[in-house]
Amino acid sequence: MGEEVIVHQQRSYWWRWSKQDFLPEESFQSWSNYRTALSQTWFRFIDRLQSRSFDENEIGELRKRSENEMKRCLTWWDLTWFGFGAVIGAGIFVLTGQEANEHAGPAIVLSYVASGISAMLSVFCYTEFAIEIPVAGGSFAYLRIELGDFAAFITAGNILLESIVGTAAVARSWTSYFTSLLDRPDKSLLIHTNLKDGYNLLDPIAVAVLAIAATIAMTSTRKTSYLNWIASAINTVVILFVIIAGFIHADKSNLTPFTPFGVKGIFQAAAIVYFAYGGFDNIATMAEETKNPSKDIPLGLLGSMSIITVIYCLMALSLSMMQKYTDINPDAAYSVAFERVGMKWAKYLVALGALKGMTTVLLVGALGQARYTTHIARAHMIPPWFALVHPKTGTPINATLLIAITSGCIAFFSSLDVLASLLSVSTLFVFMMMAVALLVRRYYARGVTPRLDQLKLFILLILIIGSSMATSAYWGLYPNGWIGYVVTVPVWFLGTLGIALLLPMQRKPKVWGVPLVPWLPSLSIATNIFLMGSLGREAFERFGICTLVMLIYYVFFGLHATYDMAHQQDKLVTQKQVKEETPPSAVP
Repeated sequence: MGEEVIVHQQRSYWWRWSKQDFLPEESFQSWSNYRTALSQTWFRFIDRLQSRSFDENEIGELRKRSENEMKRCLTWWDLTWFGFGAVIGAGIFVLTGQEANEHAGPAIVLSYVASGISAMLSVFCYTEFAIEIPVAGGSFAYLRIELGDFAAFITAGNILLESIVGTAAVARSWTSYFTSLLDRPDKSLLIHTNLKDGYNLLDPIAVAVLAIAATIAMTSTRKTSYLNWIASAINTVVILFVIIAGFIHADKSNLTPFTPFGVKGIFQAAAIVYFAYGGFDNIATMAEETKNPSKDIPLGLLGSMSIITVIYCLMALSLSMMQKYTDINPDAAYSVAFERVGMKWAKYLVALGALKGMTTVLLVGALGQARYTTHIARAHMIPPWFALVHPKTGTPINATLLIAITSGCIAFFSSLDVLASLLSVSTLFVFMMMAVALLVRRYYARGVTPRLDQLKLFILLILIIGSSMATSAYWGLYPNGWIGYVVTVPVWFLGTLGIALLLPMQRKPKVWGVPLVPWLPSLSIATNIFLMGSLGREAFERFGICTLVMLIYYVFFGLHATYDMAHQQDKLVTQKQVKEETPPSAVP
């Protein structure tokens, strides 16, 4: 009998292709229902805009929609190494030389300090949420609770798309570094076709690497952790070699002038190298598989990011001291620098380190992005078929396949230049929203906070966000000016001080929380917006286009699916209450 149940569960997981598996909501049961739903779009939008989820709902009810539990098998040690694997990739090897040569000079180390501080502020916010709400949804779940469905969808949709494009870009870079490691001509491992320029170099190796990473991630979270340990350990050895060898061949005269491009160059570079810190949010999505979230997440997330920040600064400093910033090769900074000091063989070690780093980024990305997608599907923002967790592996196989196949298709056709032009403000935007959500969580409680305090919080948040945007805009328009800051900075300070003095804290974290609230979350809002303002126009254009596409999807699908699910839950609660209140004699 037990074997029959197991067989049934296995078949039921793989053989689910009916309409009910993909579109079970009432609005999609017939064309008549769908037309009715569309006619109520504005009413439903207002309902979803004002609605908020609850901690208990995200932790309990939504998790049940995956039918099977993810396995709690991770410790702080696993999370620490996942942090290394998710963050340290090709970015540090590529972006450091590029930005030192073009924007910052030797002051690139200060760019890493600035972006590292901003990243750590966001890490603080993620850590508190991940401890309080240990689910696979990451920022999507946190924003659904504090800012509502609509805000969660727009921000989550952007970062999910950014993750897919970013994964494809890393896979294409993997092929480039593999070519370098084999000492073969550039692009020799790509298939040349007559397709449109930018899409004419097909990359089957990138697809194969993505497929292998996804297969490992689908098989077992624990096995993925073991492989990540090994790859990250090798990468750490390479990085230590780069730092030590760089300082051995250091020349202090290369640090002069220290800031050839001025302060503006430092922050321009900081906005770019910030993406070398990207990926830590994947760790928050693994809270559901962590044995002891309240202890393991702070140690793993904060510990790994603190060490990574120090490593990045030391690597940037060693490169700047080893070679004059004007002589740094933007495309292969470390390889060329070692070649100049007589260590030509070291370029192979650098390529190996970058290759190992990109491998772990793809591996951890396959885990984190799939869990992110799983929780979005649990909320029925996308078909619930993608929320299913396999009963044996305890992993979301369907969600992993969605990300892997999509990223693979993009990586197969799109060149690195095309993918690089798609980098956007999405990540910084989500991190900024996370800081806003944390302030809302601390100072607003439904049914408890008086109406006047709600209004105060809203106005003070607008002041903080508005003054941060004004500071960023003034920096872009008048980089050498100072008059604007006399207005914008005090407004930000007064807005934050107003929250601290005028509003009572409605909720305090049970185990671990962000220190110095509201100052650190408010500073996180300011720094993320400032770095967003340092990015180019193309980033904002792409952000706007993607957001528009997501709005169209939301209006025609996501809005009605989530509305139906929310009100179906309300109906079940009402029916249960009526049943409990109905006397037995009244039942026919």
